[in-house]
Amino acid sequence: MNQRELFLKHVAQTSIAPMALEIVKAEGVKLYDKAGKEYTDLIGGISVANIGHRHPKVLHAIKSQLEDYMHIMVYGEFVETPQVQYAMKLTQHLPGSLNAVYFTNSGSEATEGAMKLAKRVTGRTNMVGFKNSYHGSTQGALSMIGDEYWRNAFRPLIPGIVHLDHNSFEALDHINEDTACVLLEPIQAEAGLKIPSKEWMQAIRNKCTETGTLLILDEIQTGFGRTGKLWAFELFDIVPDILLLGKALGGGMPLGAFIADKKLMDAFSDNPVLGHISTFAGHPVCCAAGLAAFEVLLEENIIKTSMPALPEITSGCLYFPFPRWGCIGFDSFETNKKVIDRCLEKGLVTDWFLFASSCLRISPPLTMTDDELFESLEIVGSIK
Repeated sequence: MNQRELFLKHVAQTSIAPMALEIVKAEGVKLYDKAGKEYTDLIGGISVANIGHRHPKVLHAIKSQLEDYMHIMVYGEFVETPQVQYAMKLTQHLPGSLNAVYFTNSGSEATEGAMKLAKRVTGRTNMVGFKNSYHGSTQGALSMIGDEYWRNAFRPLIPGIVHLDHNSFEALDHINEDTACVLLEPIQAEAGLKIPSKEWMQAIRNKCTETGTLLILDEIQTGFGRTGKLWAFELFDIVPDILLLGKALGGGMPLGAFIADKKLMDAFSDNPVLGHISTFAGHPVCCAAGLAAFEVLLEENIIKTSMPALPEITSGCLYFPFPRWGCIGFDSFETNKKVIDRCLEKGLVTDWFLFASSCLRISPPLTMTDDELFESLEIVGSIK
């Protein structure tokens, strides 16, 4: 059997028709398959490779940490320098109330930890989420996802959760003194980049403050420069009580985090002790890689703050609200899928959004040049 056949036979599948590309090399914004074919990566591992694939400073950090140690003890017990240094660096670039980092293995686990923290701190159990939101696939995160198609097959889920209309002022009426937390994405990524109004986001922040509800912002996709700002909440002039990070956090290695005030986070340390615990969370090699990637992001002017010139798109509707994050909308999923398949033939890797299946995703590494982006969009737009 070849590798593709072995992949289909022995690796658990997440869909009935995986891409099944056999990639053997990744560098910058390019991917290469076993036949040597070159692909331009238009999705960056779903916003993971913000500084591009295999940045030399990230590779150096990984190799250096491997020389010292890998796993030595469950998370939170030993003083591990990569964790400490990365937590410090992150909090130096966040508002003062976001000063304690709990590292996790993934964005889904960050969601789980934040939900637990909200219940523990407030003593409440009711939670508010939003339709067409995505927060992960574990039981708690799945309970907060704003789409019944994904939730239904796995019920019963966590009770006490209501899903409201995004960007609706009527939703504010459902936030009260019984609500532990409100969880939302600053930009609804999987809904096809739905941007709420600044007034609504500020009203949500104010209502949470008034009712003692914790505001959790999921920046697992939007964080690390994806919106032209380091953090998307900067676009709305608000600060969350808990911030969720993942994807680009690890510089290509698996890493997530939820960040809050130390006074809140200390609730996990007593009554019960080990209120939240994980064996491999904040793995030192992952933290070393993530820290290096974050420093590259900050020091090498990678975050794009101005829009590039974009080509005319005749097939599909181009929607590009951010310099390196956009989509092309088609009349149906079927049309979109045909275009995606043709893109692969032409050496472009892309896919669709979970809650906007007629839209083609464009979230390449932030290191993609204007010319590379223009050329890629021209190719997509030329497909009939």
